[in-house]
Amino acid sequence: MAETYGYIRVSSTDQNESRQRITLEQQGIPSARIFMDKMSGKDFQRPQYQAMLKRLRPGDQLCVTSIDRLGRNYEEILEQWRVLTKEKRVDILVLDMPLLDTRRDKNLLGTFIADLVLQVLSFVAQNERENIRSRQAQGIAAAKQRGVRFGREVKPLPENFLENRDLWLDGRISGLEAARRCRMPSSTFYRKAGSLREDSANVV
Repeated sequence: MAETYGYIRVSSTDQNESRQRITLEQQGIPSARIFMDKMSGKDFQRPQYQAMLKRLRPGDQLCVTSIDRLGRNYEEILEQWRVLTKEKRVDILVLDMPLLDTRRDKNLLGTFIADLVLQVLSFVAQNERENIRSRQAQGIAAAKQRGVRFGREVKPLPENFLENRDLWLDGRISGLEAARRCRMPSSTFYRKAGSLREDSANVV
């Protein structure tokens, strides 16, 4: 007997999947057949999606609330659509886009229309993803020009750092002793001392 499955995807653990779950349950899909991943849609290497693939049988139906819940990579979506409909021979229903319902119009024209709509929507989803990345990069660049600094704040060197670094370079104390006097891990002391030597060499 054919079964109907639902798939939910949210991009991170702090996003709420309730809206998607309620929508799928309103389609009569029991919670035991609803699979959910909380991770990026850049590819389909997701634990619950892969587990669902193993459950699907010919004639089953997969429901998603929108095409971007299935994924966000244009080529990956098209390839996965082919796997589902051609290899797995399951039907797909995208709830917010009735044209993407492989149960209806299974003739050549219906298949052509569904494939065309899928390609357009998949392209739009990926294009928006790339636009978001571009806007983020532009925002970071603009912030850096304004003097905004990103990442951890660089702590100032201890006042006695140069003195103890010179003693170490002269062989008068060990690196461990110099680090102890500066109250910093030895690895940090060696890194800072090395970077200062490189800076001095570049200046010369």
